Amino acid sequence: MSHAVYPSLAGRRVIVTGGASGIGAGIVEAFARQGARIAFLDIDADAGAAIAARFAPGGFHACNLCDLDQLAATFERMLADLGGVDVLINNAANDDRHSIEDVTPAYWDERMATNLRHMFFATQAVIASMRAAGCGSIINLGSISWHLGLPDLVVYQTAKAAIEGMTRSLARDLGRDGIRVNTIIPGNVQTPRQERWYTPEGEAEIVADQCLNGRIQPADIAAMALFLASDDARMCTGHDYWVDAGWR
Repeated sequence: MSHAVYPSLAGRRVIVTGGASGIGAGIVEAFARQGARIAFLDIDADAGAAIAARFAPGGFHACNLCDLDQLAATFERMLADLGGVDVLINNAANDDRHSIEDVTPAYWDERMATNLRHMFFATQAVIASMRAAGCGSIINLGSISWHLGLPDLVVYQTAKAAIEGMTRSLARDLGRDGIRVNTIIPGNVQTPRQERWYTPEGEAEIVADQCLNGRIQPADIAAMALFLASDDARMCTGHDYWVDAGWR
């Protein structure tokens, strides 16, 4: 299968959170193939180093995004290394299953830090650079899960629903600076992590509920990210872009 080439992405400075595995690793690979300059961070140092060796030598930074001091210091280093930033992709998340009864205040706070809070502060960290350049693209990763109301994900889905509202607000506040903000909403993407949750029968049920045959791959989500980051999407902001194979 051939892939689109976006000349505007060549040399573009891109930061990806959660880039060591799954969708994030697919995004790092896709931007590398476009000739972008990439910095990415992840809490998994070994996996991050492996992805960096393949697609972004010297571009990996180990970071726990729940630690806001560490996040700020890591972004300062990445911005210095890149000389600024043109594209931020807020991808990092964790969809561990949980029951309502088992949620404690501490668990709630930790899940919100993992799935929502860091997106705002990562965005805050790149605004000055993008404003100075007069343009930028911020892409937040949402989730189809809350639109479907899937079970055992209430805190995760609450955070993911909030991302869409945050995107709309940021797009309004930053648009006059030439900064675009959008959300990608993936369907059920076939990654090693997701395969932990589904039996072959469960996988078949997902495909049966889609309009299209086949399983969504990280490269399918990355393809949308490439478009939204490129100059071809220069008038796209404040909206949600679904890559779900028509899952219902």
